Amino acid sequence: MANVLVNRWNPAAREPFLRLFDTFFASDTHGENIAPQTWTPAVNVEETEAGYRLEAELPGLTKDDIQITLENNVLRLSGERKFEKSEKKDNFHRIERSYGAFSRSFALPQQVDGEKVQAAFTNGVLTVSVPKAEQARSRRIEIGN
Repeated sequence: MANVLVNRWNPAAREPFLRLFDTFFASDTHGENIAPQTWTPAVNVEETEAGYRLEAELPGLTKDDIQITLENNVLRLSGERKFEKSEKKDNFHRIERSYGAFSRSFALPQQVDGEKVQAAFTNGVLTVSVPKAEQARSRRIEIGN
């Protein structure tokens, strides 16, 4: 019986209940009081011979919702996905999609050509291409006699 009492007051055992309580009160049934959240979009980073390519999943955003900056070889993606409440007052029973501001930063090597960065946004996927500077690209060295 002593073990039951110890577990009953164990703060870790109460954690799932408290999370449920927090989730329940984060929004009302009409979705009007959605608690602001931060979310982190998934990003793939790939190095190629010519440069670096980043692909970020940003569903529900438009290109006007996204800011891209390159400063001191740090590429920063930021923006915000806003919760749009419906005037019809539809009843939401569960909202799992995150809303709010995001910011992701990526430190790039010194040998990039910041003047030639390109970005495209298609079907909710942002693709940013950062070319390497000419001196950073690999080249074949011929062996002399």
